[in-house]
Amino acid sequence: MTDIRDLVRLDGRVAIVTGGARGIGRETAEMLAAAGARVAVADLDKAAAEAAAAAINAAGLRAFAIPVDVADEASVEAMVRATLESEGRLDILIANAGIAIRRPAVELALADWDKVVAVNMTGAFLSARAAARPMIANGSGAIVNVASIVGLSGGGLYPNISYQATKGAIVNMTRALAVEWAPHGIRVNAVAPTYVRTELTAGLLKDPELVARIEAMTPMRKLAEPRDVAAAIAFLVSPAAAMITGHVLAVDGGFLAQ
Repeated sequence: MTDIRDLVRLDGRVAIVTGGARGIGRETAEMLAAAGARVAVADLDKAAAEAAAAAINAAGLRAFAIPVDVADEASVEAMVRATLESEGRLDILIANAGIAIRRPAVELALADWDKVVAVNMTGAFLSARAAARPMIANGSGAIVNVASIVGLSGGGLYPNISYQATKGAIVNMTRALAVEWAPHGIRVNAVAPTYVRTELTAGLLKDPELVARIEAMTPMRKLAEPRDVAAAIAFLVSPAAAMITGHVLAVDGGFLAQ
């Protein structure tokens, strides 16, 4: 008889979580470590990454910090190289790092568009490409990209075109890479969270009217917490999801079901 606990364990696996110092990334790093993985907390903010890794280690788990700029090819390659040098393998990548510059389309500067594309879309591609190479050599791996419900809808609550466009690109990048890398034993999936209470949304969520609108558009009548998204990610990289690839899992309280 299969023990369900064995299907969610990640003992012996090595994971990288980009944007791992805060919010969804930190919660994911902690959850993967609790499941038995050795976790590289990768973030542009080196001090915050070190603090997150220290907290995981203080709990008797295994984590280490790696500074990374996901928009920079050499930095991403160095992140993967450092992980391999430290742990000898790479089994899991969570491409979570992302930014948002909220402007109406006609007011969005090209430099701001380029910045969001570089981090959210190019950063996810560079991370996946670098991680896939040792995974291909090993014949297995699991990648989860962090998309968004606005990558599957037009949004509508406020203008955010660069974020919406890049998250939509993540959705189809996930599908394309899943097909390309399936013969190598690599599964590629994505999560599409609703509005989550993190530092990225803190400014927005100070507006009680906006929060009320989001809750009214959500059948479960609440926003998500980082642990809700981290749990979905942990499932997708676990043995329990062994037959799942190319899937975009909405973690949205029913937002997209309406």
